[in-house]
Amino acid sequence: MEVTDKDDEQPGAERHRQLNLFWRSVALVAAVLTIVLAVDQVRLVFGMQWLGDIIKLSNHYLYAILGILLPLTFIFFPASGKVRHPGVPWYDALLCAVTFATCLFFFVNSTTIVDHGWEFVAPDYAIYVSYVLWVLTLEAVRRAGGFAIFLIVTVISAYPLFADVMPGPISGLASTWGETAAYHTMSIESILGIPMRAFAELVIGFLIFGVALQHTGGGRFFLNLAFALLGGVRGGAAKVAIFSSGLMGSMSGSVITNVLTTGVMTIPAMRRTGFQPHYAGGVEACASTGGVLMPPVMGATAFIMATIIEVPYVDIAIAAVIPSGLYFFGLFMQIDSYAAKMKLEGLPKAELPKLGETLREGWYFVFVFAMLIVMLVYLRREALAPFYATIMLLVLNQVFPSGRWGMDEVKKFLIAVARLLTELTAILAAVGLIVGALSMTGMAGTLVNDLVFLAGGSTLTLLVMGAITSFIMGIGMTVTAAYIFLAVVLAPALIQGGLSPMAVHLFILYWGMLSFITPPVALGAYAAAALAKATPMRTGLEAMRLGSIIYFIPFFFVLNPSLILQGSAASILSHTASAFVGVWFVAGALQGYQIGIGPLNKCGTLQWPVRALMVLAGMSLATPGGGLLPWTNMEGIVASIVMLTAAAVLFFVGANMFNKDAAQNQ
Repeated sequence: MEVTDKDDEQPGAERHRQLNLFWRSVALVAAVLTIVLAVDQVRLVFGMQWLGDIIKLSNHYLYAILGILLPLTFIFFPASGKVRHPGVPWYDALLCAVTFATCLFFFVNSTTIVDHGWEFVAPDYAIYVSYVLWVLTLEAVRRAGGFAIFLIVTVISAYPLFADVMPGPISGLASTWGETAAYHTMSIESILGIPMRAFAELVIGFLIFGVALQHTGGGRFFLNLAFALLGGVRGGAAKVAIFSSGLMGSMSGSVITNVLTTGVMTIPAMRRTGFQPHYAGGVEACASTGGVLMPPVMGATAFIMATIIEVPYVDIAIAAVIPSGLYFFGLFMQIDSYAAKMKLEGLPKAELPKLGETLREGWYFVFVFAMLIVMLVYLRREALAPFYATIMLLVLNQVFPSGRWGMDEVKKFLIAVARLLTELTAILAAVGLIVGALSMTGMAGTLVNDLVFLAGGSTLTLLVMGAITSFIMGIGMTVTAAYIFLAVVLAPALIQGGLSPMAVHLFILYWGMLSFITPPVALGAYAAAALAKATPMRTGLEAMRLGSIIYFIPFFFVLNPSLILQGSAASILSHTASAFVGVWFVAGALQGYQIGIGPLNKCGTLQWPVRALMVLAGMSLATPGGGLLPWTNMEGIVASIVMLTAAAVLFFVGANMFNKDAAQNQ
């Protein structure tokens, strides 16, 4: 079951054109220019900014990144969404050229835009160019992000034009076409707003590191390491999915990509060892969803969160450690319980890669990851860390003949970098239009007050409203787009209700991710179902059950932020310990098998009240008392003990009755 180079290939190529020599050369130049600009921006070389004479202002840098990457959207992504014909048609080449020329105009005039306040009063010719960039950005996000996000961005970005005629709760200040276009393209609140700033100043380095890790064989190594460590234990193939997907999430930042990358190996392995197809698909979908939320690298959204709430990214990564650990622990224990109940063994030892050999071949991946974590957590060099990690990885990769790159591998790496950065540029520039429209109309503040009023001052009601809204937004938009919209509109209302800003923003992020495993959408589960050859809806429902704890974890840490490491050491330790024990009971109850006790159906029909009591007891233990809750942690523990005692009594009574009935029937 050892993973080979062929198994490590990137999925999803059918969305992107296979470029000819000319356009590959353009993409290579774009990738190199972007890397040079990003490296110079963080002063990687001798602590100096060598391009300071060219990139004088932050909007110089942002327009440069936009001008390099946004035009490539029309080269990589066909207008129809799928590659139907080889080559780049003339109209896409024209759109690419016009986009570049438009961004070049703004780059050249960057200083004038700031000095003369063009975002408010611009000359007519600048407004005409603004119209062009606005429309091109919308078309770019349609190609890169899909029709749903295109429709949402189009409507909201045009909202300032008719804000004054909207009903009371969503009314705002109206603007003309020219004012709106100028604000969108020349202010630092819209296309050049928080999403693009976070991307250009922080995210690019981590994305380059992720692509380098994938292309040097990191995905192959981590899968082999997971198989070597866990492949032979009970339910090992499913546990491999958890381990590998958690690590792979750092590379892809995408649930679907994570599923398609690790699932091609883990799902067939699960099926071979006795897991039902829908269960195997559900495991992979849940593991891949959790992988994107797992520190140290949590995807682009977490970096944008750091920019919005103005904290170092590492603080967010540290805060997410316990919630992420709870989720994966719950998933692991459910799989272990299921495997024990169904008597599913691991893979034959002869088929598994040897641990020592795997580490000898890929130890430097572990070293580079450790280096990245040290630079993030201890040295607090989050802007520089991914570049140093990438350089170290590429140098070490060249030292060993087995992974050494030639010129072809370098070109493939750079084109993959260009493609990934292009896709995110199109999406984040468009999401900036949403933020700009809300800022321009003043609607963000109005919506905050309206939400607080609708909740009647109840923080819990506001949280439930926030969870539902986050989930719905996560269906129609990318996670990043949904998060940014809600961070502007919803987060201030929750914070106004007395909740921790860090907890609120993580709450929104977690609930925005849930659409990947929740039917009827469940895109992550449906992707896994295709690999497992299972029914999509059944796979989605199984993923929902396996990942059920993630629906509650955001409420746990937002109501009492001890679980995101805010509070005294004693409070953090006690709440964390009780949360893990509670999740253990919930996992056993959901699967009908409690480790240490055995199958719960030994008590016959009484297993259902027993399992219900175990779920309630586990939830009571896992929910940290104190904070905004009206009970203490100790009161929650006492209530759990009472419910577990009742469950134990019912279990033994039911088991005795079941055994007597079985004896009489013999």
